[in-house]
Amino acid sequence: MADVCGDCAVELSPSLLVCPRCHALVHKQRLGELARVAEEAAAAGDHERSLAAWRSALVLLPRGSRQHAAVVEKIEAGVGMLRQSKPRPKTIRGKLLGSAGAVAIAIVTKAKLLLLGLTKLGTISSILVSFGVYWSVWGWRFAAALLAAIYVHEIGHVMSMKSRGIAASAPMFVPGLGAFVSHAGAATPSEDARIGLAGPMWGLTAAAAALGLNAWTHAPFWLAIAQAVGMLTIFNLTPVWQLDGSRGFHALSQLQRFLVLAAISIAFGITQERLLIIVGLVAVWRAFEREQVREHDWVAFAQYVALLGIGAALMAIRVSIVR
Repeated sequence: MADVCGDCAVELSPSLLVCPRCHALVHKQRLGELARVAEEAAAAGDHERSLAAWRSALVLLPRGSRQHAAVVEKIEAGVGMLRQSKPRPKTIRGKLLGSAGAVAIAIVTKAKLLLLGLTKLGTISSILVSFGVYWSVWGWRFAAALLAAIYVHEIGHVMSMKSRGIAASAPMFVPGLGAFVSHAGAATPSEDARIGLAGPMWGLTAAAAALGLNAWTHAPFWLAIAQAVGMLTIFNLTPVWQLDGSRGFHALSQLQRFLVLAAISIAFGITQERLLIIVGLVAVWRAFEREQVREHDWVAFAQYVALLGIGAALMAIRVSIVR
């Protein structure tokens, strides 16, 4: 239903953020409440709550406005405060103990995150459905290993979002399409790229584990798993729709997109993997799109190219998938 502007009383569509007549912010009152909550939470040291309030405010502001830019700055500062909120020991002994403790905490935290989805009925149900579909095609062993790799990939997204104070759902699986995590969205293209590329980066740990098991057991099955993870990585790097590669491209300038095209061409020249042709064709289209960022994001570029190279190398493994 239409709403009414509080300043000039003109009727408004629910999708509008700015009044077309008086140019007032439609959600001005709500924005004031969220700003108050965010500032009070930050003053109390509750940076997660503060970030949640600022992120809720961001979606009520038009992109390109000075208010939107100001809230983005608040979010970036809040993310920094969240990461620095843990006290750091000053002595060498304290630093050593602190480092050991930090490693232990990181392991426990990541273990908890890995178990996150396994406590949700929806996630478990979607895993079982996907398992049945993949089992019918490749056998139960390959189905289980593939789902484990996809699950780790999705937890990578969750971990990256959690470190930025973004609420995220547990992973949900879709047979034949992988899985997804619902979340509120990133504040900037660079943040979106970090979250998007965190999934494939975590997913490569599954490939590393498979290669380690192959070295230990000499079973070609584990090489097939590593190859499948490489294929999933390259597929996810396709810069289209909601795939991770598209989120990575959001932060790349036109120059960097052309450099990525060069990297794709080199990877194809070495491996001759045809999936890279599809990735390259989509990347050409994205390199010439009208709306692009002007600032270079070399971290996102390095992550994308590294994932591209490792994924292509894994795909080049020649082994049959045994049921």
